[in-house]
Amino acid sequence: MSAYARDRAVVLGAGMAGLLAARVLAETYAHVLVVDRDQLTGVTGPRRGVPHARHAHALLARGQQILNELFPGLDDELTAAGIPAGDISGNLRWYFNGRRLSPVHTGLVSVSATRPVLEAHVRGRVAALSRVEFRERCVIRGLAASSDRTRVTGVLLQDEDGSGSEEVVEADLVVDATGRGSRTPAWLEELGYARPREDRVKIDLAYTTRHFRLKEDPYGTDLSINPVASPANPRGAFFPKLADGSSQLSLTGILGDHPPTDDEGFLAFAKTLAAPEIYRAIRDAEPLDEPVTFRFPASVRRRYEDLRRFPDGLLVIGDGVCSFNPVYGQGMTVAAMEAMELRDHLHGSARPGGLAFFRGISSILDVPWDLAATADLNFPGVQGPRTLKVRMGNAYMARLQSAAAHDGELTGAFFRVAGLVDSPQSLMRPSVALRVLRGGSQHGVAGRAAA
Repeated sequence: MSAYARDRAVVLGAGMAGLLAARVLAETYAHVLVVDRDQLTGVTGPRRGVPHARHAHALLARGQQILNELFPGLDDELTAAGIPAGDISGNLRWYFNGRRLSPVHTGLVSVSATRPVLEAHVRGRVAALSRVEFRERCVIRGLAASSDRTRVTGVLLQDEDGSGSEEVVEADLVVDATGRGSRTPAWLEELGYARPREDRVKIDLAYTTRHFRLKEDPYGTDLSINPVASPANPRGAFFPKLADGSSQLSLTGILGDHPPTDDEGFLAFAKTLAAPEIYRAIRDAEPLDEPVTFRFPASVRRRYEDLRRFPDGLLVIGDGVCSFNPVYGQGMTVAAMEAMELRDHLHGSARPGGLAFFRGISSILDVPWDLAATADLNFPGVQGPRTLKVRMGNAYMARLQSAAAHDGELTGAFFRVAGLVDSPQSLMRPSVALRVLRGGSQHGVAGRAAA
């Protein structure tokens, strides 16, 4: 260990990115303090700081692998809690471009846990670490810095009710995991640094979610029924069955075509989905709550890696760096991958420099960002440059998905890429491309890329 102090790290935000950051920081820091504005103790349901937690979430295959590496036995713990699990493409029913993909078992696990439940289990594991402490119901007022502003030295905190005065909590490292609303760009400006430039893909997405008690089982051996939006039908849904026997239906609509919250409108929207069994299942089902909506205006990637200067003692992780269109389920998994990069960064560097870390996670972000942005640009109303690479990628993917309706091997190959386990280049291997071309030509392509 170098002479550089690794006494205390402070993590701002106790969402999944913050929890995973705390887990790896506890390997090299004597004390890790996790700060959040919400109450955390005993909470297993949605909370104010994670409003999208009321809606369907996915942990991709690579994220599941990382969680099991960081928390051995987590899968068994979730199973013991009654949470269903199965194969990502063998036990989930997927519709792309109006066609059901041929199921195949890949060995890639999907856990049918809601975001709050999964987060509660992970939070329990992190809280059990002797070096980690949580401070809940606490407001983050800003950063403390050295006199020359070259180093962040701590954070300014205050109890949520305002009963106490602001206090400075000193830290050798501050990790901002506060999500899309991260104030680091503004804090940088206050300290005399440049803001990172931002890449945006405006999609004007909304989720509307409701829970039901079904009278008949539409699932069979499947955990969820997922008709994915396409240019031909830009309405989608996620319809998982939950551990308590209820079902969660999250309807999705982009470019202002948002799912309604009234009973009649909600049902009418569900009736237009590519999976007709969803409407049949809910039309006579017992609603367990009122529909709630969450809006997501744009995917945003902050290019911290391009900055020339960045203060020591500060890092950003999770949605504060890159916030993805949530229909692709990439957020938690990318946060897990970033946490592993942070782990490597801390073990391999005496002083955890921000720019080196951001350059390290940039290569992680490139693949999911390109996958999501390219897929979004397949919708004619989404604004952005449709390069030759984007047009060819969408045309090839439409053909692959068409062929996968009859070829389970292609379904498996697709989900290994979508799950961030294999690289996109794996879909261009000659053996895969030949199956795509044969299958796509034989059966036709239902949803072609937008010009």
